[in-house]
Amino acid sequence: MLVAPRHAPGHLAENVMHFARVLRSAGIAVGTDRVQLALQALGIAGFDSRADFHAVLSTCLLDRIEHKDLFDQAFELFWRDPDLEGRMRAMLLPKVRAQAGLQPEQRENRRLGDALFPNPRPDAPPPPEREEMQFDAAFTVSDSEVLRKTDFDTMSADEWRAAQRALAQMRWVFEPLPTRRAERSPRAGRVDWRGTLQQMARHGGELGALRWRRPRSLPAPMVVLADISGSMSRYSRMLLHFAHALGHAEARVESFVFGTRLTRTTRLLKSRDPDVAVSQVVQAVEDWSGGTRITTCLHEFNQRWARRALSSRTTVLLISDGLEHGDTTALAHEMERLAKSCRRLIWLNPLLRFDQFQPRAAGIRAMLPHVDRFLPVHNLESLEQLVRLLASPDPAPARRGHLH
Repeated sequence: MLVAPRHAPGHLAENVMHFARVLRSAGIAVGTDRVQLALQALGIAGFDSRADFHAVLSTCLLDRIEHKDLFDQAFELFWRDPDLEGRMRAMLLPKVRAQAGLQPEQRENRRLGDALFPNPRPDAPPPPEREEMQFDAAFTVSDSEVLRKTDFDTMSADEWRAAQRALAQMRWVFEPLPTRRAERSPRAGRVDWRGTLQQMARHGGELGALRWRRPRSLPAPMVVLADISGSMSRYSRMLLHFAHALGHAEARVESFVFGTRLTRTTRLLKSRDPDVAVSQVVQAVEDWSGGTRITTCLHEFNQRWARRALSSRTTVLLISDGLEHGDTTALAHEMERLAKSCRRLIWLNPLLRFDQFQPRAAGIRAMLPHVDRFLPVHNLESLEQLVRLLASPDPAPARRGHLH
């Protein structure tokens, strides 16, 4: 039950501050000024109804519409549920799926559990022995294997940090492509006449062992086009960490993000610290987690950047759910131009995490015929699959539009 400021203003202020800390730990940026604004607004609006209290806090503490669902869940649990601890502890346990159609799927974010209960208290009593035996007998899968299969959307704060560390430790191997240049080789092949003559000059004109050369190979250049619209906001940040790791590997990588407009982020992701680099991208991009205009953004890329960033050797990673509205004829045209300007086009779509996925949306049907690979991108396992694909030689595709 809520307490009015005139009865216990100190307790209300402490509760609002603690609620703001919970939101901040769950990933919502809440500054001290917003907490002060909320307390002032509560003093003016009063407590006539719970809806008014919710409206005041959401107005004062939120600045992005995509955080509303998380805020609503935290509000319901923090301000009303009498069994708060039991409910949040349950959110931290592995989920067991019931039979299809019996229960609606819970969309609670496990980061709330970490925010309210980040660590067990050192003076807390140990759990009963029977409970420990029950969990040990039921769940024996290693933490690393569970982390690899955990969806980015349902990751807790600790799992998110562990996933970032796993990305940083990935071994990047890219498909080598031969070039017109040559390099020295220890094995017999094409004779290096210049190197052989230089060796003869050092030894008074005597002919010694021949020098050899071989074609020089370089990793295939890459271009990353990442969708940061509202429908992709759950995956955009982790995929930017992936693009940052790609940009610091041996391959030449150009990265772009798009929502309602196209933004080049190659320089922003050059920082060695991935958190700093991603933060710079978020601050620089004005349409983060907004709408999506895939056709417009692809048209801008084809007109402005294709000749500078693409070649017949480039691999393009298009990261998007393909949910485009309106007429998709122009979208199909822009996808065809993009596909013809690169060596291979790989479409990464988080919607493929669903086993029953069918390409029924008009935007997906327009884009699919022009891609070489159509892959999921929703957890670490899918990213590892992508890394293996980038390292393997790609045979000439029979273009295009098949599920792989």
